[in-house]
Amino acid sequence: MDHFDILRTLKYLPGIIIGLSIHEFSHAIVAKWCGDNTAYDQGRVTLNPLKHIDPYGFILLLVAGFGWARPVQFNEQNLRNPKTDVLKIAVAGPLSNAILAMILSVVFVLCTKMLPALPSDAVNTTFEILYYAISINWVLFVFNLIPLPPLDGSHILFHPFRKYPEVYAWLYRYGSIALFVIIIAGFVTGKNLLPIGPVIQYLTQGFLGILGLR
Repeated sequence: MDHFDILRTLKYLPGIIIGLSIHEFSHAIVAKWCGDNTAYDQGRVTLNPLKHIDPYGFILLLVAGFGWARPVQFNEQNLRNPKTDVLKIAVAGPLSNAILAMILSVVFVLCTKMLPALPSDAVNTTFEILYYAISINWVLFVFNLIPLPPLDGSHILFHPFRKYPEVYAWLYRYGSIALFVIIIAGFVTGKNLLPIGPVIQYLTQGFLGILGLR
């Protein structure tokens, strides 16, 4: 964000809350399906946002455009097939955001066709909130697939190294530092060092176009 816009932030809020909640819920429920009850016992198999939102990460997300939710924990030793189950858990979060973005896109297109250009501020605001929610979920899908820790994409890229704990720990530690440096450098320089914007725009507009919205 170039500056903090309270009205725009309020319009983003529903999409952020729903997107983070479905993302973390998906991690938790897939872990349970794979045999580990750690997240379930912690009350994370729920869509209640209060169970998933980290207060500091959430505030930073609203103010700076970058933040985090509470990570879902799981015990790899409890998984029925750790080699593949870890990947399933990692992919579940971003995939849930992609599916939600598609569902919201269908709702958005249906609403625009049933309520075409109604002269109502409330209707227009609702359309804006819905559109932001679509974009935010595509953001969560794409951003979390970046192969740098602690993002979900790192679990996919570094998965072969899990059998080498010291190597995996080194990759995770310095990968996390690299992500932090990239984000801070972007704020300092004002340049987008994670150029995922065009991908998100393509997914948002492209899927709406497939549904018939031009």
